Amino acid sequence: MKNLSLPLITGLFDSPIELHRLLDHLPMALAILDTERRMVFLNRAIQGLTGFREEEVRGIPCAYILRANICQFKCPLLNPASHSEIQSCEGDIINRDHHKVPVRITYAPVKTSGGKLKGFLEAVEDLRFAGAIDKRSAATYGFGELVGRSPQMERIFHVLPMIAQSDSSVLITGETGTGKDLLAEAIHQASQRAKGPFVKVNCGALPETLMESELFGHQKGAFTGAVGNKPGRFQLAHNGSLYLTEIGDLPLPLQVKLLTFLDDRVVYPLGSTRGFAANVRVIAATHRNLEKMVREGRFREDLLFRLNVVRLHLPPLRERQDDVRLLLDHFLNGFTTEFRKPLKGFSAKALRILLDYSYPGNVRELKNIAEYALNICQEEYIGPKHLPSYLTEGRVHMARTMDVVPMETPSIATGAGSLEAVADWGTLEQKMILDALLRTGGRRGRAADLLGWGRSTLWRKMKQYGLESHASRGEPG
Repeated sequence: MKNLSLPLITGLFDSPIELHRLLDHLPMALAILDTERRMVFLNRAIQGLTGFREEEVRGIPCAYILRANICQFKCPLLNPASHSEIQSCEGDIINRDHHKVPVRITYAPVKTSGGKLKGFLEAVEDLRFAGAIDKRSAATYGFGELVGRSPQMERIFHVLPMIAQSDSSVLITGETGTGKDLLAEAIHQASQRAKGPFVKVNCGALPETLMESELFGHQKGAFTGAVGNKPGRFQLAHNGSLYLTEIGDLPLPLQVKLLTFLDDRVVYPLGSTRGFAANVRVIAATHRNLEKMVREGRFREDLLFRLNVVRLHLPPLRERQDDVRLLLDHFLNGFTTEFRKPLKGFSAKALRILLDYSYPGNVRELKNIAEYALNICQEEYIGPKHLPSYLTEGRVHMARTMDVVPMETPSIATGAGSLEAVADWGTLEQKMILDALLRTGGRRGRAADLLGWGRSTLWRKMKQYGLESHASRGEPG
């Protein structure tokens, strides 16, 4: 039976047209606002861009959903005199995954036939990577946000434009921290699907009971708690790309359903016998050995064949030592601009330490080290004392499995020199906290375990030293 609650367009044809069916197939992210700038309608593309579903945000002010840097003071709709004109502006939004996305936002008034203002049509254009590939095409140092000049990376940059223009499935492999997410997004942005949504799903982040609904959607009443229809990520990625990261963690039953989609390109939501033909390019990534998982019966061989049409392997940073200096300069230049600190670079001794290190955390670890050093350094050049202590004191880096090993708390000597040790204890404690946060990606719980403290103790000391901003915002408590 037809859902009469869906908004309809009448008078255009001899029968009403569903607004969702008309606008969901457009690759442009679109929303309709009322005169108070509250969300009335979101098409599938803007849901994929922001990460919010329409039923969650209907009636909520646009500024709370886009969270753009222009919303509070520079939004064109704040000026009533502009309500009769089409307005456009550029800024950055923050999506549900806390990623900053540069966009161009265009507003057009929606009026009745009598000229009365009823709301606004809002179009949001994703500007990520816009012009970046053209700017770097003359240099062999990057593609999209990927940076490198080693032979391994140059080979990848050489084939990427051809791969991007096809619709073949892509499998990206490589250790954690090598840049698989950046590579997937660069492929999307260099393709003809760049105007469409880029939807990311972490296959290891959700329990199996929720993953099927998240990927394929569900119909109202499909299971207990399904109080409405929900489009899955495949539908949100229509006319764009779906990026399945950590594909090795996908449960076997869902591997079968993904294989079925790759064969017929039709999505069947839970509780529905009516399929949706999704025009989606699938890009998958993993740090696992899928061939070994196939032999162990934990990954389907036929799914591996479907995903492995094009395989791109990102080498670990220890195998591309030519890129370490380039990456250090790249991240330092970016952070000095972002933090407005006029640093001139690394000292010779600090640079030698950084070039000799093996980076088990790969590019992500190198980036964290650069950010840490820039926060600590108050001089013109970053020296060894500004680097994380595990680089300069010969500490063993955390295992790649992230098993928590309590850090040894330095003891304060007694007798001669003890007053000096006590005086420096605050500085040492700050360095210990920053080091722990760096090694755990800003997660306070893991950092507290690493230090051998309770979470409340760590939080109290972070507030004491003004270090709250260094913790991960996505972790509760």
